[in-house]
Amino acid sequence: MAATPRRRASAAVKKPASSDKTGPSTAAPLKAVPQPRARTAASPIKDKPAGTARARAANASQAQSADAANAFGLPPVGQAVDAVETVAQEVGSLAQSVASLSVAPDRLTQIQQDYLQQAADLWNRALTQPESIALKDRRFASPEWTRQPGSAFMASMYLLNASTLKQLADSLQGDDKTRERVRFAVQQWVDASSPSNFLALNPEAQKLALDTQGESLKQGIQHLLGDIRQGHMSQTDESVFEVGRNVATTEGTVVFETPFFQLIEYKPLTEKVRERPFLLVPPCINKYYILDLQPDNSLVRYALSQGQRVFIVSWVNADESLAQATWDDYTEQGVMRAIQAVQDITGAEQINALGFCIGGTLLASALAVLDARDEHPVASLTLLTSFLDFVNTGTIDVFVDEALVHMRELTIGAQSPQGGGLMKGSELATTFSFLRANDLVWNYVVGNYLKGETPPAFDLLYWNSDSTNLPGPMYCWYLRNTYLENKLKQPNALKVCGTPLDLRRLTMPTFVYGSREDHIVPWDSAYASTQLVGGPTTFVLGASGHIAGVINPPEKKKRSFWQARAGAGSLPPKPADWLQAADEQPGSWWPTWAAWLDEHGGRWIKAPAAAGSKDYPAIEPAPGRYVKRRA
Repeated sequence: MAATPRRRASAAVKKPASSDKTGPSTAAPLKAVPQPRARTAASPIKDKPAGTARARAANASQAQSADAANAFGLPPVGQAVDAVETVAQEVGSLAQSVASLSVAPDRLTQIQQDYLQQAADLWNRALTQPESIALKDRRFASPEWTRQPGSAFMASMYLLNASTLKQLADSLQGDDKTRERVRFAVQQWVDASSPSNFLALNPEAQKLALDTQGESLKQGIQHLLGDIRQGHMSQTDESVFEVGRNVATTEGTVVFETPFFQLIEYKPLTEKVRERPFLLVPPCINKYYILDLQPDNSLVRYALSQGQRVFIVSWVNADESLAQATWDDYTEQGVMRAIQAVQDITGAEQINALGFCIGGTLLASALAVLDARDEHPVASLTLLTSFLDFVNTGTIDVFVDEALVHMRELTIGAQSPQGGGLMKGSELATTFSFLRANDLVWNYVVGNYLKGETPPAFDLLYWNSDSTNLPGPMYCWYLRNTYLENKLKQPNALKVCGTPLDLRRLTMPTFVYGSREDHIVPWDSAYASTQLVGGPTTFVLGASGHIAGVINPPEKKKRSFWQARAGAGSLPPKPADWLQAADEQPGSWWPTWAAWLDEHGGRWIKAPAAAGSKDYPAIEPAPGRYVKRRA
């Protein structure tokens, strides 16, 4: 059972007066961020006689260098040297690791023999039976690829070369991370070099250009120029969607805001609601409306239909005013302040809370801090595709090493000359897209530019393109302490808001969800959260990926999910053991979660007639201003 609440959640920003809720400019100010002392090459000269002309000249010269660097936003000399040394060490280490990789001689011989045999067979068939060449790849599904023997042979050889290269990469022996980096690089090269990506080699695009008398090429160029202007590749017809018009449309009201977030309270859909309100904390790396896309796939609307009184955090798209914000700020002035506001508005001693992706990581951090302060504002916790233990970060791991993290710290982190900067949303979006390059990059290169097609309207991809910026210090703290060093899971290894963090303090009932094909939060890492929290825990595994697995409304009767058999007992340490003993169920996991959440909702009470309260009056209708700010 969850611990008995003693006090309301506290945060650095206290309960506001009514004048504090008119907009970001009047909300409580950011805490001062300490400015790090720049390390410059002048420091070694301190042991020289200060009065010598040479020392004075050296100090003046290096001070001028530091001033010049600051004028252009560059790191001071000492930081730049540190960065170069770190990168050089990492590059040298990487080169040594790559050089140490090898393929067993017998395996290499086998791959070579198989390749030569298959290449000869393809050549002979292309000469004698070109119609027998089959292309089992959707990139070459058009009949135009097999109608022309040359194109069929070229595509077949490409597929053979790609398969052979990936076999070689998979057969490498050596350091695991280096092997993964080689695999990733090979996959990127293979995806980019497909003949379907080039007009001169793509018979389907060529025929379309002839049939349309060049109109498809004209449209393709227009699409390319439009994407250059908007700063990202179109993955959907963005003209179809508008936030507040046909996405993020569930009726609600913004009842509180700070520089970090707006708090939305939704209008109940039932005459009675559960006594304990329900707060959703979405990822700050994307806009909140992934949980409220359209009425038929909105998790927010589904929770309302189950009698929950629903609030959601709408994170601001960070700009220069938040460039120095930290993980502590997002924890205390973000999550903890939202919890306190929900408590104040509803009068509830405890609430139920859900965190999605990095929102779950932030929420768990905040609750552990509050517990250390002897405050227990949350009765139940839901974690959707969230990391607490970064034991396996999937493909993203190939990007994260000491050199990258240190460079980020010196350029946009607290150690940078300005004490911070912004991690641009466009850069994050590009990184995530290349994790699935065929689906999220090259597919649109071919469709948008070579064929001149307008991509179909898809709400999820519209949301995916609506990226957000992150404050550099917050992002760098997250990178180093989780992805790089995995300290969050270690009791008291980190301090958040000045408090040693121990996730074992999370003793409330916890529902953990993972997606089986998730390439952002691999499901075994989502499962690992069950071994860290201290209370009774339920784990459910859904089909599909990071987003599609989560957004799976019951009415569509799609996919499936796995849950432990009745009477299965405690969750085993190894996720494979859990899966072996779990039962697959058809359809959505939402009803299973809703029934679990309902157990922790308290008694039924009359639904409120209006949003907010006397101290938290309505500011504006949902979805609010913050979510409409583009990166």
